[in-house]
Amino acid sequence: MNLRLSLFRNSLALKVIISTLALCLGVISIAGSALNSQLSAGIKRVNIQSFTSEARSTIFNAEYRLFIALGQKEEEVRKVIDNVVSAATSLTSSENTREVIFLRSPGNSRELNYEVTSNLVDPDSISETFSRRVRISSDLAVSYVTIKYTSGAQIPGLAIGQKMLIPNAGQYEMYILYSLASQNATLNLIQSYLLLTGFVLIVLIGFITWLVVRQVVRPVRQAAMIAGNFTMGDFSQRMSVPSKDEISKLGEAFNEMAESLERQIARLENLSRVQQRFVSDVSHELRTPLTTLRMASEVINTARGGFDPSVARSAELMVAQLDRFERLLEDLLEISRFDAEVAVLDIVDFDILMLAQRSAQDLALLASEQSTQLRIQSLEGSIIISADIRRVERILRNLFSNAIDHAGGKPILVSIITSDHDVAIGVRDYGVGLDESDLNQVFDRFWRADPSRARIRGGTGLGLSIALEDARLHHGELEAWGRPGKGAHFVLTLPRVASTGVAMRLIKLQPDDN
Repeated sequence: MNLRLSLFRNSLALKVIISTLALCLGVISIAGSALNSQLSAGIKRVNIQSFTSEARSTIFNAEYRLFIALGQKEEEVRKVIDNVVSAATSLTSSENTREVIFLRSPGNSRELNYEVTSNLVDPDSISETFSRRVRISSDLAVSYVTIKYTSGAQIPGLAIGQKMLIPNAGQYEMYILYSLASQNATLNLIQSYLLLTGFVLIVLIGFITWLVVRQVVRPVRQAAMIAGNFTMGDFSQRMSVPSKDEISKLGEAFNEMAESLERQIARLENLSRVQQRFVSDVSHELRTPLTTLRMASEVINTARGGFDPSVARSAELMVAQLDRFERLLEDLLEISRFDAEVAVLDIVDFDILMLAQRSAQDLALLASEQSTQLRIQSLEGSIIISADIRRVERILRNLFSNAIDHAGGKPILVSIITSDHDVAIGVRDYGVGLDESDLNQVFDRFWRADPSRARIRGGTGLGLSIALEDARLHHGELEAWGRPGKGAHFVLTLPRVASTGVAMRLIKLQPDDN
């Protein structure tokens, strides 16, 4: 069942064919029902008119012959009735069998009884309701009945009756019963042909729809296949354009789009390669003069005690800026590795809880300068994972230093939660926070929520971006939440075995204390 539903959802041709067949089936059913009703009503109306005309003539003939028999003996009257029954059941212009019933009306207390039926027809074929209609009607009464025989046979029929006076016997009712078996057989034949015609129409419509849809869907499938190849990096294929119809125009437009995309992607790839090469080359070329500058700055900074105070301060600033410059070069080199997709993991087993504690201790002096502290909470005494310790440590240091910069002097809570498959680290500060609009940019390169604060601290604007890339390299996740004045919450989730993927989020991104 699920396979059929999946096939229906994934196939445009199947959707169109099934929808068309369903609509056509509804239309054909309505039209067939209406046609069958009209034909049935027409046949029944013609039969009723024919039967009524025959019955009127037969009943009039019976009344005339009984009127002539007025004053004759009982045997003669009975003979007349028998002759009427015999003539009525043998002389008919239709192919339908007909029967005759004479019934004595209720209230007729005459001793003579002329009740008679033809061919052993059961008098109960005439219901009391129809009999009452005949007695109160001055003309013929008509009703559909079931003709019953004393042998047990039953056939559908039409009864036409009228009251009449039999000499010396009082009030009677004469009924002529017409078999509708032939009419019903004709109606059943019509219904069978209508069903067969409807089935043939559905098959033909389905076949025609399949042919039409095939002409339309084939180019669409081709376009989907070529688009799939585009995603795999193959831009050489194009749609065939055999004619000048609308589908061919779509194919031409698709091919033009493909050529434009190929040119744009080639241009962007070339630009990306040039940019990566530029960043990598510049970073490497700057290392040599940077090393020389650092050696000279350390010599000057060592001797700053004998300098003028302003010169000594300049020496300190030079060392600090060279440190910042070196960090920027390292970050740029790392970014270029990510862009070139050459970054790899050096997997080792280590205790991530101990690593977090060591990173917090290394940043304790910085936290003290900002009047804050890092508090690590974990229910485990040791958490062993398999990952790249250098990259995980860099993620933690970036998250911790970022929280210190924006904590506003309030304590920072670091929560570590583990499962059999994953480990999650949440870094929660209660400082200035982030706007919701900034959450989409917080991991962008060189983006800063507060540029003035970053300049004072000397950040590069690449820390969180590199942390996100390191997390993704482990097949992990790094998410952020924040609100102005309520602080920020960063959650790092890593698989306990690198590159296996995260099974579940262990720490709720939006904390309950907001």
